[in-house]
Amino acid sequence: MTKRVLRRKAVEVKTGHSTSTIYEKMAAGEFPRPIRLGPRAVGWLEDEIDAYIDQRTAERNRMNPHPRGRLQTGGAREPG
Repeated sequence: MTKRVLRRKAVEVKTGHSTSTIYEKMAAGEFPRPIRLGPRAVGWLEDEIDAYIDQRTAERNRMNPHPRGRLQTGGAREPG
C-alpha cells in the first residue's frame, strides 16, 4: 500500500485548521505528529489525518446522535 504524505497547507485545507491550531493540538497530544522529509520540511501521513477527521466525526455523532446527522438546535423552527 502506498502512503501519501501531505504538506502543511494540504493538512490545513483537509482539516480546516490554521497552522497555529495544528501546532497547538500537536503540543496537547490531540493531533498527529509530522514526519521529517528533509532539513526544513515536514509532512503528515494522509492516513493519520483521515483517522483524526474520522475520530472527530465519531465524537460529534456520539454527542448528538440525530438520525439524519444534523445538529439539533434550540428553538429555531422552519417556516411553514
